[in-house]
Amino acid sequence: MMGDFLFSDEPEETIDEIEHGTWKVLIVDDEPEVHAVTKLALSDFEFQNKRLEFISAYSGAEAKELIKEHTDAAIVLLDVVMETDDAGLQVARFIREEAKNNHIRIILRTGQPGQAPERQVIINYDINDYKSKTELTAQKLFTVIMSSLRSYRDIISIEQSREGLEKIIIASRDIFSAHSIEHFIEGVMQQLTSLLGVTDRAVYASTLVAQTPGSGNNKKLIVCSGTGDFEKSEGKELDAVLQIEQLSACHQAINEKSIIYKENYLFAYCSSKYNHNSILFISGIPKDLTDIQRHLIKIFSQNV
Repeated sequence: MMGDFLFSDEPEETIDEIEHGTWKVLIVDDEPEVHAVTKLALSDFEFQNKRLEFISAYSGAEAKELIKEHTDAAIVLLDVVMETDDAGLQVARFIREEAKNNHIRIILRTGQPGQAPERQVIINYDINDYKSKTELTAQKLFTVIMSSLRSYRDIISIEQSREGLEKIIIASRDIFSAHSIEHFIEGVMQQLTSLLGVTDRAVYASTLVAQTPGSGNNKKLIVCSGTGDFEKSEGKELDAVLQIEQLSACHQAINEKSIIYKENYLFAYCSSKYNHNSILFISGIPKDLTDIQRHLIKIFSQNV
């Protein structure tokens, strides 16, 4: 029935999540064979170092529950005819209108094209592709999944940019209402950790701190502001707050006037036209920061 898209039945394989995560693909079809064949055909699929994670539903009702549960699903391969002749179409409408999920890519698959004419479906339902099961070979399935994931990636990237811009606008209002440099710095750190979606643990230290005459440590980095675990570190030397390994990365960031990323923390050298060093330290960062998040860190470090 599916041309060269035919394979013998094999036990289901569970693909372990790798470090970079997975792309969730929801398979909605009342025929178990379709689930098995789809998983087998895409078993070695990989995009941007992420494998596919398959989630199966065998009816429209079950699909609706899984859609609500897995809001981060990237693709749904959706059969039209299941418990009713239009069950798949009702799921498509549910996704867009009730679940308000405009990110997931909907690929409609049907074994009975005459039951749901393509032109009518494309016009009346917000789907992204329409395929007949008889034409969907292994190669064509690979192609449609790849193109759909690229679209999903770009949509998520745009959404993250929008959310980041919204937070920056709010940050501008909050930060510029501050009446002291301490509040300003604290506001910057809170907004940046919010933008990154990380645990609020950050330190801003600078050599531009009033020193006691004769103290001789005017070149020491002094904590100006701290949040989370570092909230009570203000006024202390940075050397006394951080671990030896962290200090090594800190000095590297200052010497290179750059941003140094480690496994779960970063140091960002903050540019200044004055003759002093300032450094921003954030811990608890995710291992897979996006390009947008890295760009936001760069903007903050250049302008703070």
